[in-house]
Amino acid sequence: MFDMLYAFEKYTKVANGYTSIGNVRNPTNTRPRDMMESFFLGETLKYLYLLFSDEQTMISLDEWVFNSEAHPLPIHEA
Repeated sequence: MFDMLYAFEKYTKVANGYTSIGNVRNPTNTRPRDMMESFFLGETLKYLYLLFSDEQTMISLDEWVFNSEAHPLPIHEA
């Protein structure tokens, strides 16, 4: 996991945020774009926060499930 976080900083960090890259296969020429995808903050960083948060009481995974955009949805009894 640390390798992934390091790669975010190394290849996508720019002066005012994080950029998307045009070439993930060539680390010497990633072709940074002049934009940050909206899902980077709204999904990617939210997933990382949920995974690594020390807050054990934030949300019970026995009662909630996350959808593909990391929104919590209650689990209802069938």
